[in-house]
Amino acid sequence: MAQEIERKFLVRGDFMPDAGQSRRIVQGYLCADAERTVRIRICDEDGYLTIKSASNARGWSRYEFEQEIPLADAEEILRLCLPGIIDKVRYWAKVGNHTWEVDVFHGDNEGLIVAEIELLSEDETFELPTWAGEEVTGDVRYYNAMLSKHPYCQWGNAAGKP
Repeated sequence: MAQEIERKFLVRGDFMPDAGQSRRIVQGYLCADAERTVRIRICDEDGYLTIKSASNARGWSRYEFEQEIPLADAEEILRLCLPGIIDKVRYWAKVGNHTWEVDVFHGDNEGLIVAEIELLSEDETFELPTWAGEEVTGDVRYYNAMLSKHPYCQWGNAAGKP
């Protein structure tokens, strides 16, 4: 099994000086419940099918299976997804010995910017960028599957919108 270990932070500063490559990502969910997600993703001209398990108790680790699929298939399957398509641009930012993925959301999640770092183990150390804000690892509101159901534009201040 492929294990994904990541930490997630809100972005509170200008990450662009550290950013390099970027790709537009559009994704939808065929299944998005507490135990698993099945996602279709289009990254520029590439299609992917991804299956993820629920996260561990800390919210840091979970099983992930990802397979590249033909773009035409991804476009067709995207039409079958649950309501709430995620639209974002992902930037890769090199900080210390790690590359961070910074997602700038659009559409119903406009205004939300989240950075993730993938680690080899839960106890791996890393340099926190100056632009990283509050850690939201394990906060299900910031999972893309949840953002597809309850987008950022609907949160309001009472719901804990930063």
